[in-house]
Amino acid sequence: MNLEQIKQALLAAYRSDGGINHLDGVNLPSQESVNQLAADCMHLLFPGYFEESALTEGDLPAHVESMLLKIDRRLATEIEKCLRFAQVPDAATQARDHTTTVLAQFPELRKLIKTDVAAAYQGDPAARSVEEIILAYPCVLVISLQRLAHVLYHLRVPLLPRMLTEYAHERTGCDIHPGARLGGHFFVDHCTGVVIGETATVGDHVKLYQGVTLGAKSFEVDDDGRPIKGVKRHPDIGSHVTIYAHATILGGETRVGNHSIIGSNVWLMKSVPNESVAYFKGENLVIRSRRKKETLVERGDALAHEHDWEI
Repeated sequence: MNLEQIKQALLAAYRSDGGINHLDGVNLPSQESVNQLAADCMHLLFPGYFEESALTEGDLPAHVESMLLKIDRRLATEIEKCLRFAQVPDAATQARDHTTTVLAQFPELRKLIKTDVAAAYQGDPAARSVEEIILAYPCVLVISLQRLAHVLYHLRVPLLPRMLTEYAHERTGCDIHPGARLGGHFFVDHCTGVVIGETATVGDHVKLYQGVTLGAKSFEVDDDGRPIKGVKRHPDIGSHVTIYAHATILGGETRVGNHSIIGSNVWLMKSVPNESVAYFKGENLVIRSRRKKETLVERGDALAHEHDWEI
């Protein structure tokens, strides 16, 4: 088969399998441009950390002006593409308004992201400096871009929020949906394999380890068997919670109470009270108070009381 024959076969496939073509439609946002936008935003959030040459206090006004102009143009262009895709009226004007709204959030985003950096430094005894956290810890990229994408998500900009978080996902292996609501002082140690779904909420001072999933238990479907969009599907995590490696917490009605600890490899589909510890003892899931010794041990569908002194 020569190249001409391959070309003709591809053209025939485009005609017959149209579901994965985007031809004669609006210009979609560019993945390359969005990736550059993500990198530029990290420069604006953390001036002096990602530049090739040192940045002085005297250089800062010109640097910020230059980065703002660059991001402003690119962001407005990509938002307009997204709005035109969604057939939003007066897309250019709305894109300009949304761009200004997003950029105006940067000072507040920096305050919030600073708490995430502090949480990483305080939460990892291996960390030697804040500089090491910002330059080398994947959670900084993931959480920073998710917080930015969350602003776009609430402005109802399609496509772009998910593309921004996917840039971080590709770089780190950590997938946080732009719709998830994250509190301050959030730390994801190691990052790899962490998944946080769209309708999850996370309180303040929460620490996750690698492989944690905050996911959906099941999907509600309509009469045609298609998943219903926009319903609460993912769990709520209280404040001052630690979730250890490869724990899986599922369901929109599931809540982990404040000041609780979820052990490694725990599979949880029911709520946990405040100040609880959940872990496996043999094949049984144990949920006990961090203050009292009385525990609930799950054996199949039955719950039994026992006294536990191991933790």
